[in-house]
Amino acid sequence: MIPLPLARIAEITSGALTGMADPRAVVRGPVVIDSRAVEPGSLFVAIKGARVDGHDYAAQAMRAGAVAVLATRPVEGPAVIVPDAAAALAELATAQAAALTQVTVIGVTGSAGKTSTKDLLARLTARIGPTIAPVGSFNNELGHPLTVLRADLDTRFMVLELAARNIGHIKDLTRIAPPQIGVVLNVGTAHLGVFGGKEAIAKAKGELVEALPRTGVAVLNADDPLVRAMASRTDARVTFFGRGESAAIRAEGVLVDARGRASFTLRTPSGAAPVTLQLYGEHAVENALAAAAAGYELGLPVATIAAELSAATPVSRWRMEVTDRADGVTVVNDAYNANPDSMRAAFEAFAVLGRGRRRFAVIAALRELGEEGPALNAELGRLAGGSGLAGLIVAGPDAGPVLEGAGAAAAEAQAAAQAALDAQLAAQAAAAVPQAPVPHHGAPQGWHGPAPDQGWQGPALDQGWNGPAPDQGWHGPAPEQVAPQPGWQAPDAGGAPQGWQAPPVGGPVPGQPPMGGAPAGISHPGGPHMGGPVAGAPPGGGAAYPAQAMRIVHVPDAEAAAAELAGWLRPGDAVLVKGPRAMGLERTAELVLGGAAQ
Repeated sequence: MIPLPLARIAEITSGALTGMADPRAVVRGPVVIDSRAVEPGSLFVAIKGARVDGHDYAAQAMRAGAVAVLATRPVEGPAVIVPDAAAALAELATAQAAALTQVTVIGVTGSAGKTSTKDLLARLTARIGPTIAPVGSFNNELGHPLTVLRADLDTRFMVLELAARNIGHIKDLTRIAPPQIGVVLNVGTAHLGVFGGKEAIAKAKGELVEALPRTGVAVLNADDPLVRAMASRTDARVTFFGRGESAAIRAEGVLVDARGRASFTLRTPSGAAPVTLQLYGEHAVENALAAAAAGYELGLPVATIAAELSAATPVSRWRMEVTDRADGVTVVNDAYNANPDSMRAAFEAFAVLGRGRRRFAVIAALRELGEEGPALNAELGRLAGGSGLAGLIVAGPDAGPVLEGAGAAAAEAQAAAQAALDAQLAAQAAAAVPQAPVPHHGAPQGWHGPAPDQGWQGPALDQGWNGPAPDQGWHGPAPEQVAPQPGWQAPDAGGAPQGWQAPPVGGPVPGQPPMGGAPAGISHPGGPHMGGPVAGAPPGGGAAYPAQAMRIVHVPDAEAAAAELAGWLRPGDAVLVKGPRAMGLERTAELVLGGAAQ
């Protein structure tokens, strides 16, 4: 931050110095709200939360080297007392941003992808000059001003992430650090219950482009109709990104590799260049395009943009982090947060990354969806239940709609798989039924065994037998009574029992449950089987060995999810962990990876 004496801080925030505070003492930063992050020269802002009161940690902050505390009541040590600590923090950040006249402020918002786009864009702007960007997702009324206060006189770019939990929030954030470039990614269903509908979400996200000056640039997603319509809400110049021809910055020829990483040609008005992303999931293409469009507006050459996008690796934690254990189990930790749109993107990416492997997922019920919550959570369950998983773990409270949706979709998927298997077996059996031989010189057509008069006592040869020579000991049923099945090998002496059906090639081993001892169907930890066919038991009239059922389990928390997974996983499996922030499912991934923090 720009160094400030306490007297100036008190003036900006309309505060009063107490606790023998020296008005000439200089705060050099950082400004923090976590006493554990205090460094010599810091200003500690005491925020009173629902569970923790920062005032209780003021003495600890002073011992760690804080110059003073920005507080709402007297504390032990020097302090600036203000009516509202959060409002004072915003006022301080606003004054600092106004003093940084050489800084270009870029704001990024959207229902999904803000953090990843911010990280990519900060990488691009760093090629031009010193850049400040949020750590992780510092994007609300506290994180936003804290990020602004990290800038100093050397800073040339601030790439800021702007979140909204209601209409007016983004407008307030843009007053702290007025943006020159505004990037809007998408309008989805995050916080749907708070806003009341996607149109209201679009209204809130559009506050970013409304804050742009006439000399600014609005970077909008051409593929999202609600975002594209925001062009009418700004006096700034508009540039579009997307995959369609109407986008000035677009992706052409998108391909996804076996690990779910996309490559494409980045097309701009001044040329094109190839991009090969190291980020996971095809949805990363849109984030890369948004960053590319903003970088292009700043004057970066397309070749430089493509090279930086191709070199970028995940920066912020718990967002499509992909880690391989020593035994080949792949863990996808996308547990920072979740909404219906990001859940869909994660499952699409996981289907590619886990192709050809047993796949498992740990999820939790989504929150802040209002009256549509139960329906959207049931839809989430159907998404997971129909995605071909071997097992699904739903953690935490309010899981009923997710479990019901998952169970219904899994049952439908299993029934469809069983029907396809039955049809395949029937087709193979029909193709294997022999044709009646045509006698030729006393022997059936195609007969290569001994002459028929060598003692055969079984059925007439013209009944279609094409197996081994009759004199090799066949004493089973008449050949026409059992149609040969796929994979049937001609019997040795003694033959096969009547009615034998060979299992489908590549199918489950008879009697083996889908995941090493776990019964199919929905269950609770340690609880009984709650429905669904057991692998190996033919449903009436079906094939001998039905398609395997997905096991669906409900557990109370992240630790229980990890414990359940421990009994399921085998070398080479893949696991997706994703849920709302409040569930802390990143802990599940950490435990599965060995318990160490990533």
